[in-house]
Amino acid sequence: MSDPIVYLNGEFMPLADAKVPVLDRGFIFGDGIYEVIPAYGKRLFRLDEHLDRLNNSLDATRIPNPYPESEWKKILSQIVMKNDAEDQSIYLQVTRGVAKRDHAFPEKITPTVFMMSNPLVVTSQEMFDKGIAVITLDDIRWQYCNIKAITLLPNILLRQTAIDEGAQEAILVRGGEVTEGSASNIFIVIDGVIKTPPKSSRLLPGVTRDLIVELAKNNGIQCIEANFSRTELEAADEIWMSSSMKEVMPIVKLNDEIVGDGKPGTITRQMYQIFQDYKAELKRDLD
Repeated sequence: MSDPIVYLNGEFMPLADAKVPVLDRGFIFGDGIYEVIPAYGKRLFRLDEHLDRLNNSLDATRIPNPYPESEWKKILSQIVMKNDAEDQSIYLQVTRGVAKRDHAFPEKITPTVFMMSNPLVVTSQEMFDKGIAVITLDDIRWQYCNIKAITLLPNILLRQTAIDEGAQEAILVRGGEVTEGSASNIFIVIDGVIKTPPKSSRLLPGVTRDLIVELAKNNGIQCIEANFSRTELEAADEIWMSSSMKEVMPIVKLNDEIVGDGKPGTITRQMYQIFQDYKAELKRDLD
């Protein structure tokens, strides 16, 4: 496999050649946003929804959008085709740009745009069947979690706390209510009904999350978007998390307590299979 090709400020180049000035506000302040877009069979997945979220993050941080939608689509398609893997995860980052260090927004600077591709490694059947352990932690993050900002230190600290305690992820709780994972959205099942927290400034509106809600409803599975408490989480029959790479990942242990019978539940399995069937149909349509 050849060296990864990345995109930086209008040019494609080998990853080793990509350099950003130390006065870039992304480096100095974490002043930037990012997006992660899967590509299946070298076709970008739900691109319009990802670009909508990118634009929302740019608007919320008052970073000028450096490209029109047509240019984003062109560049993203090019970076997919310039890298070898059939299934890829495209990471793109936009910072406010390079300027003298000052908290105030600088005037007349050009945003920095970076993109790279990695092979997409999603939840395998073996990983799904095994499930993962999680813990609950207080949500210590800022109040604009709907912005996909590159300032992820709180998420990193929360995730590491989970790892230090022998878990794979942390489920975050704010004001007694579950918000999301440190790098995922959360779903529970109680009495056959799927529930996931509604979109708000307290959580990132996941594109995979939205698709799961859509697929559940399209397949006659009751799914509601509503807040739920830590107590409801602990009493849930099934719990799973979602993200672009996790897709549908069952949680079989919560705070050292077994969830259900310690195996992925019936509805979790059903949603995993529905998601896999959706991907398979998508790939057939692309052939």
